[in-house]
Amino acid sequence: MQHADVVVIGAGVAGLTAAMIAAGHGVSTHVVEQLAPGGQVATIEKVQNLPGFPDGIAGYELGPLLQQQAEAAGALVQLDSVSAVAAGDGVYRVICAEEEIVARAVIIAAGSSLRKLGISGEAEFTGRGVSHCASCDGPLFKGQPVTVVGGGDSAFDEALVLAGYASEVTVIHRGSAPSARPAAIAQLAALPNVRILADAEVVVIEGDTRVTGVAIRRGAETEHRPCRAVFAYTGLEPRSSFLQGIVALDAGGHILTDLMMRASRPGLFAAGDIRAGSVRLLASVAGDAATAAISAVRYLQTARDNNKRDWEGDAFWRCRAKP
Repeated sequence: MQHADVVVIGAGVAGLTAAMIAAGHGVSTHVVEQLAPGGQVATIEKVQNLPGFPDGIAGYELGPLLQQQAEAAGALVQLDSVSAVAAGDGVYRVICAEEEIVARAVIIAAGSSLRKLGISGEAEFTGRGVSHCASCDGPLFKGQPVTVVGGGDSAFDEALVLAGYASEVTVIHRGSAPSARPAAIAQLAALPNVRILADAEVVVIEGDTRVTGVAIRRGAETEHRPCRAVFAYTGLEPRSSFLQGIVALDAGGHILTDLMMRASRPGLFAAGDIRAGSVRLLASVAGDAATAAISAVRYLQTARDNNKRDWEGDAFWRCRAKP
């Protein structure tokens, strides 16, 4: 069993920013991440909505830089998966696959996962033509036709990456107009090997041992279109299933917080796109994370001052932050 003043769940932009701020204020801070530093952003070829990088930065480069900053401030980053958070006696037990961590405060920055299409062929061909990472798998389909499902920023950004590899990229979205930012739409539409289909829906992913095509419904008609890969970007779902019963969630599973990122239970905080009301831009995510970290530090300071005798007799807790 490990002990920390603060446990941060998630090592994406929100989690690592929060860890950097909290550790920098002198509290012992552990970060738990099940994937890799950067979280979901690590799969993005070029991050273009973060200030300070006018030409963008690869997500797989941004993640390690954030980890380096957090660790330089004193945070401990470890790979593990969290199955539950339990409360009791003024502390929280963060139950992981490898080891349990006991903390006085928890910042939840577990982020989101890509929403599944929920259609025939998706599960069968995952890893055999169905993908969610253009920068990872795009080179495997050089000179071949691919399909991108989705009309938002992620879909159009990843389609731009794929256009550099594939012979043809077909972007399919349900609405009459895509919701991606205008600059990305214009850039993609100008490419000769890209076709954008509006008011359309992929209803089946076809194949034998690998993806061979998709069935597309447009109005009352269904057409079959050959392709060698399907990249799906149809939205995000918060990774909050492990929080049932411990914190208040909205109907979509996002954590409800106040303006200081405090959740419904004292000592629990949230940041990033797992939080209800997040605008999901990396700049705002980092700001939310800094607020959550400061709130957690203040919570620890108050708890220490109110229970000074208890804290002085416990060698595990190393909160050194000053009021």
